[in-house]
Amino acid sequence: MATPKFILELRKKIGHDPLWLIGVSAYVEDADGRALLGRRSDTGEWAMVYGINEPGEEPAVTVVREVKEETGVDCVPTDLVSVKSSTQMIAYGNGDQAMYMDHLFVCRLADDGNTDPFVGDDESLNVGWFDVNDLPSPLAATTVERMGYVRQWKAGDGRALFSLQ
Repeated sequence: MATPKFILELRKKIGHDPLWLIGVSAYVEDADGRALLGRRSDTGEWAMVYGINEPGEEPAVTVVREVKEETGVDCVPTDLVSVKSSTQMIAYGNGDQAMYMDHLFVCRLADDGNTDPFVGDDESLNVGWFDVNDLPSPLAATTVERMGYVRQWKAGDGRALFSLQ
């Protein structure tokens, strides 16, 4: 994932020390029930679109921006599926450390918007629509986990999933 400018500025001051960041994930579904995924350039894994909130940016706005930037698809967030905090520190190749609080949204396609995905930036190698019962591999572990949250949410009462532990 491309590092947002505000994080690069923070890193000048704090070096590689751990950062607590707010992130979003987008489960975008088309009319046929297919999920939008991108093959990440940094890991080679297929994954949901996800990204980091800019300071002051609403999480739903971040979802729309990230989906458009990475896939060219226009979406509308309709529901908050989960709010989950990571339990492990992520150490990046350059030594930076971070943990994330992720907001997972279900999104529909925007009326009169683009529905034909294309690689929109250098974060993806490929993008496309996939049957949720026949997903490409390798699939990112975070996407496997978040797909499980979406299935659980769809089978439940429509309330966002969160933990009290």
